[in-house]
Amino acid sequence: MCRNIRPLHNFAPPASDVEVHEAALQYVRKLSGSARPSQANADAFDRAVGEVAAATRRLLDELVTTAPPKNREVEAAKARARAEVRYAR
Repeated sequence: MCRNIRPLHNFAPPASDVEVHEAALQYVRKLSGSARPSQANADAFDRAVGEVAAATRRLLDELVTTAPPKNREVEAAKARARAEVRYAR
């Protein structure tokens, strides 16, 4: 999985539309193999990002969990600690 795509489910506050769009953009970039499409492919690229973002929003809205919502700051600190261990030399 692309490391730049972060879990968006079960956070307080819930994932914003901007976060959902950014995740969709990263996903489409990964699949297409390009960060910026050519002019000939721009419409298809933008349409794909919109469709993935809409599907992601529907998924997040429909998921159910009994776990308490995660705190963004705590999860970010855990990720930084994992990165320090991973990249320590």
